[in-house]
Amino acid sequence: MEILMHSDLKKKILVLCTGNSCRSQMAEGYLRYFAKEKAEIYSAGVETHGVNPKAIQVMKEDGIDIAHHTSNNVSEYEHIDFDFVITVCDNAKERCPYFPTKAKKFHHNFPDPAKVVGTEDEILQAFRKTRDLIKQYCEQFVKENL
Repeated sequence: MEILMHSDLKKKILVLCTGNSCRSQMAEGYLRYFAKEKAEIYSAGVETHGVNPKAIQVMKEDGIDIAHHTSNNVSEYEHIDFDFVITVCDNAKERCPYFPTKAKKFHHNFPDPAKVVGTEDEILQAFRKTRDLIKQYCEQFVKENL
């Protein structure tokens, strides 16, 4: 007996951040990894800043390739009826546009590694720390909600 998986049966998750360059990109990568085929994952920003090369680097260190991700504006997804919207920074939560949707909203303010000033190694350590926090959050989110 063949079981068909229709994409409209998958949960739709939007991860929102300010610039869609670091934290939301990492969260999109981990949610895709942990959710597998259970969800369609999108990420966006209230602005678009491009995907941060250091975010790509530290994710690759953990076996997740986000080099192909694009930085998208939240307005591009107004037509999608999301099941979950996760804001990953306070600024995005405050500036998040109203979605006429049934989406359950979640919020977790992760530290912004792109704002860290220091040596190259200190900056990479900040990216790794944020990456690890996001990984833990995403794994838990998938266990509890999908």
